[in-house]
Amino acid sequence: MTSFGTLKKINLRNIWPNEASNFTPWLAENIEELGKVLGMELELQRREADVGDFSLDLLATDLGTNRTVVIENQLTATDHDHLGKLITYASGFDASVVIWLSESIREEHRQSLEWLNQRTDSDTEFFGVVVEVLQIDDSKPAYNFKPVVFPNEWRKSKRRPSSGQVSEKMEAYRVYFQELLDVLREKHKFTNARKGQPQSWYTFSSGYSGIYYGACFALGNRARVELYIDQGDADKNKALFDLLFQDKANIESEIGNALEWERLDDKRSSRIALYTSGTIESNTETKNQLQNWMIDNLLKFKKVFHNRLKKLLNEVNKTRERSS
Repeated sequence: MTSFGTLKKINLRNIWPNEASNFTPWLAENIEELGKVLGMELELQRREADVGDFSLDLLATDLGTNRTVVIENQLTATDHDHLGKLITYASGFDASVVIWLSESIREEHRQSLEWLNQRTDSDTEFFGVVVEVLQIDDSKPAYNFKPVVFPNEWRKSKRRPSSGQVSEKMEAYRVYFQELLDVLREKHKFTNARKGQPQSWYTFSSGYSGIYYGACFALGNRARVELYIDQGDADKNKALFDLLFQDKANIESEIGNALEWERLDDKRSSRIALYTSGTIESNTETKNQLQNWMIDNLLKFKKVFHNRLKKLLNEVNKTRERSS
């Protein structure tokens, strides 16, 4: 007969004694784990982001949609004070995604978030997430993010006005990238993203802030897979690009193709890309082939660039420290 251990909840304060100095920094470092649960590619932008006299815990971006995400957390049950702040932060940053994490969500606050999901437009989403720490007997504790409130997409889509309907071409993009995401997530564990968008591109986290993998339809009836570098500092971007370019021969050998090395000297960012022909208007068979091409090369880019980025970012940062 199977013998089971006893599952128990640990008081959050036993793990994170202080919300501001313990939990918020931990959440900032583990924001990708929260993204996994919510089906997003979350990247931290700022901690303690000011809105008037108040400070938002975490400001982030959903990379796949480029939407602004505000995250407010508390290690107690939800209260009216935090609900008011949450609305203030959402307004102050014009956020499309609003996430409230807490030890527990009171019924009246659950109803408030549900009401906001029903009454706001289809581009605005409210999430209520309970944070748990669980332990089986004397095992190591494990955290768990449990969504309690989340948007009802079906109800929102029914309320979307006809003027807000996307074009046939934009809908084709959405379907194309939805299929791409599903394969990347379910078969290859490449992304957490779950929702295709009516747009001609999709961006994926590289694991390094300001550096992304991308798949998109470009001008001239071409499609591309890319490594896009935009860390908010032109000099830093160009320095990293130049270091990668020095290893051009090895990188292209490992990818199996010649790449386009687009330093983009007139812009802050830089790009390393692989192009092929293709448009969203192609027939189904051709689009399926293009999806497979994008998937194969996104996986190659991640394999080839990931460890290099870690090493070269450290080199860029040390060089800048010595020169400052």
